[in-house]
Amino acid sequence: MSRLALVAIGGNSLITDPKNPDIPHQWDAVRETCRHLADMVEQGWRLVITHGNGPQVGYILRRNELAAHEVHTTPLDLIVADTQGAIGYMLQQALRNELFSRGIRKPIVTLVTQVLVDKDDTAFQNPTKPIGSFMSQAEAQIFEKQGWQVMEDAGRGWRRVVASPEPLRIIEEDAILQLLNSGAIVIAVGGGGIPVVHNQHGELRELGGVYAVIDKDRASAVLASSLWADLFLISTGVEQVAINFNTPQQENLARITAVNLTNYLKEGHFAPGSMKPKVEAVLTFLQKTGKSALITNPTNIARALRYETGTWIEAV
Repeated sequence: MSRLALVAIGGNSLITDPKNPDIPHQWDAVRETCRHLADMVEQGWRLVITHGNGPQVGYILRRNELAAHEVHTTPLDLIVADTQGAIGYMLQQALRNELFSRGIRKPIVTLVTQVLVDKDDTAFQNPTKPIGSFMSQAEAQIFEKQGWQVMEDAGRGWRRVVASPEPLRIIEEDAILQLLNSGAIVIAVGGGGIPVVHNQHGELRELGGVYAVIDKDRASAVLASSLWADLFLISTGVEQVAINFNTPQQENLARITAVNLTNYLKEGHFAPGSMKPKVEAVLTFLQKTGKSALITNPTNIARALRYETGTWIEAV
């Protein structure tokens, strides 16, 4: 059987120009990303695709705020579900068209995905997950006065933050596996999945009034591990992982072991809400599977798979 890759696409990598985040430009970015995903399919990879949704969630939240005097607002779990469908639809259509142009016929399915979390997770008392678009400090202070928590995000600007509980299990894991075994390409765990908890009767329930999203890369690592994927590929906004990022001493990493990457993590080289959760997700996957992981940006996926760029992380 051909190799299985889980490819996690960042929400910000779907918006390549922050000054032009509108839907036509998002389509352009999605089509470009799907050209590189199609290269992988052409090379014989089976794919599960996950994606971020941070900026898109922020836009919907802002529309809620602007329209609150006329229509009801939308809770965050439904916003995540909405963006799973919308971004999944864009990826689904663009990848189908790209494969069709190459004479490849494959079913592509987007699956609205729930992810189990612990209702007592300490993350609910310490919001750290950025959502929405980047803003100035002055703009962030306005949201802070409205009751939001905000943080500076890796030197790129300020963003709103919400709780990010640890993903425990992908509820639709069996359905994803069945779809893969049928020959489909599966788009799942969009935006990290919809966080749900078990009630006292064992039923699934939304969080209820709590602002929280699951980190897409951590949820992707859980899914990649449970599917025993051969490769966990995080497609993000940078070509390679770097230490001493954005300083004169910046050093890009090409190939590294999990042990050395763990040491860099402990030394504080990776920013929370940015590269840190990606590195943590990769290390989780490697620890559970002993397989390989790769971090790069969409345009360099093909070159990275040939070991010409990107950051490859090996279990040993």
